[in-house]
Amino acid sequence: MAGDGSVTGLGRGYRGLSFWFDSLVESGVDDLAERPALPGPITADVAIIGGGLTGLWTAYYLARADPSLRIVVLEKHIAGFGASGRNGGWCSALFPASTAKLERLHGRGQALAMRRAMIATVDEVGRVAAAEGIDCDYRKAGTISLARSEVQLAAARAEVEEAARSGVDEITLVKPAHGAAGALAATLDPACARLHPAKLVRGLARVVESLGVTIYEGTEVLDWAPRVITTARGAVSAATIVVALEGYGASLPKTHRSVLPLYSLMIATEPLSDATWNEIGIEHGQTFADFRHLLVYGQRTADNRFAFGGRGARYHWASSIRESYDRVPSVFEHLRKTLVEIFPAADSRITHT
Repeated sequence: MAGDGSVTGLGRGYRGLSFWFDSLVESGVDDLAERPALPGPITADVAIIGGGLTGLWTAYYLARADPSLRIVVLEKHIAGFGASGRNGGWCSALFPASTAKLERLHGRGQALAMRRAMIATVDEVGRVAAAEGIDCDYRKAGTISLARSEVQLAAARAEVEEAARSGVDEITLVKPAHGAAGALAATLDPACARLHPAKLVRGLARVVESLGVTIYEGTEVLDWAPRVITTARGAVSAATIVVALEGYGASLPKTHRSVLPLYSLMIATEPLSDATWNEIGIEHGQTFADFRHLLVYGQRTADNRFAFGGRGARYHWASSIRESYDRVPSVFEHLRKTLVEIFPAADSRITHT
């Protein structure tokens, strides 16, 4: 949504969902036109429920592995409608459990294999984007995590020590970005790239179509059972069904209690000058955070904006998901204040929330 309220929600089309979608239309890259819906009952080899990154990456690798497969993707809105087209633009190896915890749970070999796979995935996204001609502003320069108190500094040092013990993660202690107020130090994790998430997900959709995958948009899935999916526009019979709903799994009875949808909101500033960015000290390709428990995340976009987000929006009773939950003015204002608290030079006009 534009900061002046000129674009709001689905009433004005998909452009209003995020800065990322808005920038696609503004630049003429993508008009976000809806693909045709499912025409009626069909049969496929693989049917994927959900046209976000999870579903589209699945379709991509299946189509590359076996071009003879009949693959369909079923999407209620348009490809990238959910978090895939609205996220922080971090292509990272972050995982919500430390390597040490993974080792305790599954053994050292499994833990290190997991970390190696996730780190390799960051480069794999860049490789595929380059090979398939997906211009998604991919640039890998790592994540800067600021330590802004003695407690956070202790956490930073512990993270560096654990990475050294693992022998896989290459996290180091570095000087903080010089424009970060009160920062004592920072860590640098090289396993992260900055990208434009809507360019990635929309570009990936076009690539899988070129590989013979059919994407049906405007097609709501109501239920599924072995070998059959029930949609509002007819049944899809398929030997293999992939459920790639992620957070939206909470909206269907079968997965309602399996997924806990949590909102994380974002803001974007107007473009800042190169001189201002030099003062801030964040380079192109770098993402940033700090060591607070309530996660914040940001990046310098390709067009020199701050895209910044964090938790703060509440969980809603019974895992409900509504368009109105996407926008909480008090959270947006808190994010703005937090961004300026971290980087005083970021005090500029907010164009998108």
